[in-house]
Amino acid sequence: MFTKEKRSEVMSRIKSRGTGPEKAMAKILRCGGMLYRSQPEIHGSPDFIVEGRLLLFCDGSFWHGRNWPALREKLARTDNPEYWVQHIGDNRRRDRRVVRALKKEGYAVLRLWDDDIEKRPERCTRLIRAALGKRPNATQK
Repeated sequence: MFTKEKRSEVMSRIKSRGTGPEKAMAKILRCGGMLYRSQPEIHGSPDFIVEGRLLLFCDGSFWHGRNWPALREKLARTDNPEYWVQHIGDNRRRDRRVVRALKKEGYAVLRLWDDDIEKRPERCTRLIRAALGKRPNATQK
């Protein structure tokens, strides 16, 4: 579809911080009355730390391999299938390693998909509250 140079240019413009899903998640946390900090300097680079104990990752469906079997099949039909299957597979393995390490450090970890963050904020709020051990309608003052 693109030349190697054009694809490189396109890929270089993909942001890793301050993305739409991260902005939507910040709004979810604010509206839910939860205390949070963005981009904490913690191993694995979580997007948020909530109330000092829950690490949140806002995962992009493509980059983190949502519905991996179907995505892997789709990637197999691209221009460079070996690269993409390996790249996304490596991301998924790294994500699992990071979660294990952070849990060993005593953190609760929650990974939410970009689609859910943007289209189902109420569900995200419920999942976050459950991870924090809070009642669904509890608010923090």
